[in-house]
Amino acid sequence: MGGAGSSLKLKGTWDDAKGKLKQQYAQLTDEDLEYAEGKSDELVGRLQQKLGKAKSEVVKMLNDL
Repeated sequence: MGGAGSSLKLKGTWDDAKGKLKQQYAQLTDEDLEYAEGKSDELVGRLQQKLGKAKSEVVKMLNDL
């Protein structure tokens, strides 16, 4: 594992990011966006399934928030 774009580096607070994601993707629920420190892989996996995006796309999207 590793390489560019494979690790999550959230800027700001997760609450802000969550709000932005919910605005962009109405289908996301609070459960989908549950994030615990060190559990970013689980979050990315849920978003991949829900949004039908590749892992790298999801990570980039989150990092760009």
